[in-house]
This record gives sequence, structure tokens and C-alpha cells, in this order.
Amino acid sequence: QVQLVESGGGLVQPGGSLRLSCAASGFTFSFYHMSWYRQAPGKERELVAAITSTKSTNYADYVKGRFAISRDNAKKTVYLQMNSLKPEDTAVYYCNANVGSINSWGQGTQVTVSS
Repeated sequence: QVQLVESGGGLVQPGGSLRLSCAASGFTFSFYHMSWYRQAPGKERELVAAITSTKSTNYADYVKGRFAISRDNAKKTVYLQMNSLKPEDTAVYYCNANVGSINSWGQGTQVTVSS
């Protein structure tokens, strides 16, 4: 079965950086698009960034120029490099894969941006 395990969250000061990782298993990773979403308290889950099987990327406007999504197919891992973090980036970040029309999520990793 599809399993997604996020890591790398934590507490960081405004302007700081974090790199999130999502280790995938249970499917042929290289074949599928992968995405990062986030959900802040009291808000809906929203798309942050996505990467296709051919490594094309797209980003939400509010993270363009600050965040970068990448993937290592040999390690079956997708990354989210987050730079110039702002307090409004505080949220639980989730990894997502849609495999066989089944939307799968990791458990999430908390990112808190605060001084």
C-alpha cells in the first residue's frame, strides 16, 4: 500500500530555512506526480507545490521564489526547500500522491515560523 512519511519540520525564525522530506513506498515512485500541501489552523488544506514524473514543477503564488520542490527517484523521496520563511507559512505540511485514482497523504509535519 502507498505510504508517505514526512520529516524535517520544526520551529524556525522569520527569514530562516527548512527542508522537508517525504519518503514514499508502496508504488512506483518515478511514475507519479508528487505534491506538497499545507494546512494552517482554521484554514483549508492548500496546494503549495507539485512536481511531475518528468520533474516539471509548479508553485502557489505565495511561495514562488521562496520554495523549491524536487525529487530523487532513486531514493523515492520528494523534498520541499523553504527559504525566507514568514510567520504566515506556519502550518502542517503534507505530502501527497495520487496513485490509481486514490489520493494518499502522509501524517504531516509541523512548521512553525516565529521569533
